[in-house]
Amino acid sequence: MFQLLCAVFIGGGTGSVLRWWLGMKLNPVHHAIPIGTLTANLLGAFVIGAGLAWFNRLTGIDPMWKLLITTGFCGGLTTFSTFSAEVVFLLQQGRVSWALLNVAVNLLGSFAMTAVAFWLFLAGGQPLKAKETGKKPAY
Repeated sequence: MFQLLCAVFIGGGTGSVLRWWLGMKLNPVHHAIPIGTLTANLLGAFVIGAGLAWFNRLTGIDPMWKLLITTGFCGGLTTFSTFSAEVVFLLQQGRVSWALLNVAVNLLGSFAMTAVAFWLFLAGGQPLKAKETGKKPAY
């Protein structure tokens, strides 16, 4: 159990530091859309899609790695609370169009990145199917 806690801790710390760095470097790029937050969310969506496909295909992987990547790294990297605050900030400034665009790009982009990664990493583009194991995914 301690090893699993450490995996989530290390993955979460790594993802959080990367999210902070992306925000620091990329958010100033655009005057209204926080590009760093968008990048963190899209990257996290891609990584979790790839991870889920990889773990689906390679069943003997230690659950520690699943927790490190999905719960830890992706949980630390993706940032719904920051995204929500940025949307509210845009709305408070009266920038409704930018707020709606930010919502659309983050949500649709995240769904698309997860699906693309899952498709790419699961048997080269075969139909998306979760393996029938009866177990809930560890994320």
